[in-house]
Amino acid sequence: MLNEPLININRKFRPEIEGLRVVAALLVAVYHIWFNRISGGVDVFFVISGFLITTSIISTINRTGEIRFWPFIIKLIKRLYPSVLFVLGIVLLLSIFFLPSSIMEKTIREVVASMFYYQNWQLAISSTDYLDSSQMKTPVEHFWALSIQGQFYIIWFLIFSFIVMFIKKYKHLSVKKVINSILGTLFIISMIYSIYLTNVNQPWAYFITFTRVWEFALGGLICINLSFIKLNNFLATILGWIGLIGLILTGILFEVSEMFPGYIALWPMACAFLIVISGTRETSYGVKRILALPFMVKLGGISFGIYLWHWVLLQFYRFNVQETPSFIEGMLIIVLSIVLSFSMTYFIEKPIRSHKSNKYSFKRLGIMVSVNVILISGLFYNGYMNAKNLENRVLDTDYPGALAVMSEVVVPDKEAIPDFANVFGDLPKSHIDGSNQNLRNSDLKIGEYGETEDYDATIALIGSSHSQHWLGAILEATKDYNYRVLNVTRSGTRFSTGYDDDDLKGIWNLNVLEFLEENQDIDLVIAQATAASTSNERILSGMTDQLQHVKDEFDIDVLAVRDNPRYSFNILESLETYGEEQTIIKMNDEDNQKDEVFWRQFEKENQSLYKIDLTEFFIVDDEFKPVIGNIRIYRDTKHLTNSYSKSFGAVFESEINDILSK
Repeated sequence: MLNEPLININRKFRPEIEGLRVVAALLVAVYHIWFNRISGGVDVFFVISGFLITTSIISTINRTGEIRFWPFIIKLIKRLYPSVLFVLGIVLLLSIFFLPSSIMEKTIREVVASMFYYQNWQLAISSTDYLDSSQMKTPVEHFWALSIQGQFYIIWFLIFSFIVMFIKKYKHLSVKKVINSILGTLFIISMIYSIYLTNVNQPWAYFITFTRVWEFALGGLICINLSFIKLNNFLATILGWIGLIGLILTGILFEVSEMFPGYIALWPMACAFLIVISGTRETSYGVKRILALPFMVKLGGISFGIYLWHWVLLQFYRFNVQETPSFIEGMLIIVLSIVLSFSMTYFIEKPIRSHKSNKYSFKRLGIMVSVNVILISGLFYNGYMNAKNLENRVLDTDYPGALAVMSEVVVPDKEAIPDFANVFGDLPKSHIDGSNQNLRNSDLKIGEYGETEDYDATIALIGSSHSQHWLGAILEATKDYNYRVLNVTRSGTRFSTGYDDDDLKGIWNLNVLEFLEENQDIDLVIAQATAASTSNERILSGMTDQLQHVKDEFDIDVLAVRDNPRYSFNILESLETYGEEQTIIKMNDEDNQKDEVFWRQFEKENQSLYKIDLTEFFIVDDEFKPVIGNIRIYRDTKHLTNSYSKSFGAVFESEINDILSK
């Protein structure tokens, strides 16, 4: 045990910090409900969490001379899990009745991830964009922040365990300097990494733990050094108001959807810092007079619950009523979040957290876990059985998909497939088996299908997800032939000359070219040649130039595929929410093929490349359709279902064999 306190800190109750917590929670709710923007509130939560957990850990060490693992973990579980398990259980129950089937599978995966505090990594790996309104949001997507917080608490335990061990061994060292050095180093390294990764891959940077450590580290540094910061009353008043006003305006002043968690996160963090240091002085007109009001302190105690409930209520409202609540409806969501938070805190969380018997607390947590597991199992089994039946129905005469356009067959009146519970998960094989390269690095992942030995020809599918979703068609086209099929794709990365060589996307492109050069037995490259979402000639020509380079440099035949029509709204969500007729109207009101002029010019030029335009297979009776041949075409705003892709098998079979025969 230590003979003297680890470090002297002031642990008196700071009511203004409770008020700051509720301001942060309400800012998150307001910006989510009405503006679909980032408020900076979560970053404030992280700074405050760093401040409070550092205060708690140092106080424990000062009192006992050590920090023990099991007491720390037990206390942590009793603090974090009651509310989390209860909210997740309610979400699962509501999902049975009110959740669109199309997002059920994604919700179940995220509920499991939230229970085990790795939701942030689940979202990062699945390439979720937190502010992309076209991506369907689950009612538990906001649990990513809680997952980072839980991981951070474990990281902080390990760091301070090391500090205690270190200062026991080297007693002559200044404890304050050691802690400041370690936390300061973490702050700098994490900040630099966050700024770098935000520039390179912002959606990935937004969710992962390492880009957020600096926010917690700042809270820890404030805790260690707060007693040494001296302000007069006037300066404390001014700084406090600058901090509060600056925090409220964060989402208005900055286009945060593309900038967080990079250097711009310093703004709300600095605002939180100013508010905390201003609270060290008792002033007549400072923000502390407002933040420390009894009702603000009371709300601060349930801010955790407000954060949890507002998103759940908002998402179920969006699924079942309308996308953006009115002012009154939004206020009702906030008020109901507060009421539910009070009830949950006092009837669920506090009895478990504050009970002296750990056996009592863990027994009730065990019951909550069991209920959630039963609900998850039931929902998962139902989805599994529906997915199992899907394979037998695709390309059945009742479900011809694209063939209905090509052969003009009479399509019977049948319920479209995949059913809504399985559309979102109707993915190409390479996505399911992990052969598709995600955004984390630039290494190549090669998926190998068809004949892998003694094959007559090799076909390589190359590009982004808009190349990848044609894998179903290619595998269907080649299933009766002695062909090898390679999947060489990377999410969000076009096969193009339009990237810098030191960018991860550019490096991946260079790696693909090197792969093609080294593998001379590749007979045909199939790749997306345009992006229907843009008319920018530089972007489009970068793709066609790369394909021309493959033909000229490696003498490999190329089948350039025009991009499918894209939309600004989620086709799948619209279908389930508003029905097919309303969705058709919205589809035909859009400019969904901005590559039209470029493609027509490309058809006339680049005569050494083979080209295919499949636009006609998305149109029936001169209208773009969300369902053709009893198969749902889209799984989101722009990606095809694997079922509809497979229905192009005959089209690709003809093209591939024609090219290879030449």
